[in-house]
Amino acid sequence: MSESLLLSRRDLAFQLYDWLDAQSLVRAPRYAEHSRETFDAVIDACERMATDLFAPHYQAADRDEPRFDGTQVHVHPAIAPALRAFAQSGLAAASQDTGRGGMQLPTLIEKAAMTYFYAANVSTIAYALLTMANARLLLAHGTPAQIEAFAQPQLDGRWFGTMCLSEPQAGSSLSDIATRAEFDADTALGAQYRLHGRKMWISGGDHDLAGNIVHLVLAKIPDADGRLVPGTKGISLFAVPKFLPDADGAPGMRNDVVVAGINHKMGYRGTVNCLLNFGEGVHRPHGRAGAIGYLVGAPGVGLACMFHMMNEARIGVGLGAVALGYTGYLHALDYARHRPQGRPVGAAGKDAAQPQVPLIDHADVRRMLLAQKAYVEGGLGLNLYCAKLVDEARVADDADTRRTATQLLDILTPIAKSWPSQWCLAANDLAIQVHGGYGYTRDYKVEQFWRDNRLNAIHEGTHGIQALDLLGRKVTMEGGAAFAALSSRIDAAVSRARSHAALADHAGALGARLARLQDLTRRLWAAGDTARTLADASVYLEAFGHVVVAWIWLEQATVAQGRRGELFDGKRAAADFFFTRELPRVDAMFDLLSAFESSPLRMRDAWF
Repeated sequence: MSESLLLSRRDLAFQLYDWLDAQSLVRAPRYAEHSRETFDAVIDACERMATDLFAPHYQAADRDEPRFDGTQVHVHPAIAPALRAFAQSGLAAASQDTGRGGMQLPTLIEKAAMTYFYAANVSTIAYALLTMANARLLLAHGTPAQIEAFAQPQLDGRWFGTMCLSEPQAGSSLSDIATRAEFDADTALGAQYRLHGRKMWISGGDHDLAGNIVHLVLAKIPDADGRLVPGTKGISLFAVPKFLPDADGAPGMRNDVVVAGINHKMGYRGTVNCLLNFGEGVHRPHGRAGAIGYLVGAPGVGLACMFHMMNEARIGVGLGAVALGYTGYLHALDYARHRPQGRPVGAAGKDAAQPQVPLIDHADVRRMLLAQKAYVEGGLGLNLYCAKLVDEARVADDADTRRTATQLLDILTPIAKSWPSQWCLAANDLAIQVHGGYGYTRDYKVEQFWRDNRLNAIHEGTHGIQALDLLGRKVTMEGGAAFAALSSRIDAAVSRARSHAALADHAGALGARLARLQDLTRRLWAAGDTARTLADASVYLEAFGHVVVAWIWLEQATVAQGRRGELFDGKRAAADFFFTRELPRVDAMFDLLSAFESSPLRMRDAWF
């Protein structure tokens, strides 16, 4: 089998086993039936399925977008068999209990294996990923009846799921949503409500892939005077199926949910994205207008419940960004190795008598490839580290370890989402550049990788939203406990690296930047002006992210020290590149933040 252009298996193995010690997870009773052999078997199966069933229609589904005939959305015909094979493999429930049809696979291995699907065809696998996250939310917050009715069919791969948050007039401002949910009746599936409103940007909102779609919808329950409570505290969560389950649990009566239109995006074109109307009266279940939804969790805590799915989706977006950057890098590397262009340059200049050399022989091309390698392997490490934290929080023997893992996951989530969405997109940009003029044509996949990846900076909260979450909440929550836990991990990595002479300078550079980040964070919040503190939160996020990824690279470089072979040589070279060319970027960001420069705050609308 030729070397895959989706991911590097040897890098994946290094990160899973040499660095993150995935095999140690089998000591937990939950994972005791597994071994490296079962882990590798799952990854092998995903690589084959992604290569054989998902990658072949990647460009075709982009060109043949979903279409709406006024009643039903239709998607590219190759999508259904790929997702059917995925469902039949049991991967939708891979990390779930065996009693739910799952494999009890560690999250670390599940995410590693899923990266192949992201790299092969991100828009097709998106249908399954949304469904898996939907089902997991219901497992965490739904009643037993709701789990059997709505989560189990999704885990089995028979139904699909969505998340419905944004509205045309509200966007990211969820406190301004206007969808109403009015109590209707008490049922075996919980409190039944009638929903009226519109939801925008709903990925997977309608299609012809399965018998039913379960929408998880945020809406507000009116108060006693019929008014919607302002803010986010009045938001509740509802399971709203496209078809109401009949007495046997099969899709029955059509619910009052209709497609008002589909959005045509620059990327992820194979994933249908809809405007959905709830409760227009087009369909009248039980003779009345209003989409029937079942309350999930308690009234007024819907946003807290939805964060279970949103946080999973945010890390998923980051992993998808990594995968698109990674496959773009491998395509560029393959092209550079096989495309002859230019001739050797000696003291007398270019020798026209010499044969052309491959692109990779040119130093500037190697620079671009090395930058891509530094971005994508660092981004993959960050997201796999977060996946292992999920496992630690779930199965660790002591409460302190579980609490620390949760804190680390909380503070790293906005970075795991946003850093790859920025820098693995930069890798895609460089992949196009390596291809030269051909990179801008549809004959090569790199232009589509870039278009698909550009969406990830907006998916599940923009960079600005993640920045406000990091600086405005995560670094200060619980008295700074999460930031302290992360700082402790980075300090420990710095101490280990100092024992290797080749890494002493890198360790010192990271330690100095971490100290400055800690001091700057204190100064930003000591200023006493929240608007000023948060005005450059996006700059803070970018600087914080580079410090975190430098830590990931220091960890990997430490593992590679003293080991011989091309893999380890490449790791050391990429770490050197990141520390000498990337980490210094944060100094200018720190200087800007320290100056409390206020031009964005002073600027007025009329001045533009």
